[in-house]
Amino acid sequence: MADLQQLETWCGDMLRKMDAANRRRLTLDIARHLRASNTGRMKAQTSPDGEPWTKRKPQGDGLGNQARAAALRKKSARPMFEKLRRAKWLKAKGTADRATVEFAARAARIAAVHHDGLTDEVKPGGPTYRYPARPLLGISAADADQIRDIILQHLHS
Repeated sequence: MADLQQLETWCGDMLRKMDAANRRRLTLDIARHLRASNTGRMKAQTSPDGEPWTKRKPQGDGLGNQARAAALRKKSARPMFEKLRRAKWLKAKGTADRATVEFAARAARIAAVHHDGLTDEVKPGGPTYRYPARPLLGISAADADQIRDIILQHLHS
């Protein structure tokens, strides 16, 4: 976060001199970059600081119905948050004042549970489970460098 404050100090005056339409284009480019960066980290199952997420809890004990056991193994092999990282649920917005990357609608509640490691029902009316914290959104040091490069590119064009 300190890197972003230094970035704001460094380019704040130049950005304030830009007209609103150019600032909006700039913030939208930044938001799109951050969405792509965060979806890449979600796919790689790492947090913004590079730490790997806690592995998914093993599904089932492998006993009983073979088809059910095979389905549980298949689910465990899939990457987490496949649907949450789609553009339909993960929105990138830019205004003249800010760049925003946020989850939309019901996805925001699901993402908050996993991001903060909260307790929630596994399925509606079902058992509750305390999910491990898996930071979904954030700004890495590489993102801050890329944001600086995007700003410089917009200032020179």
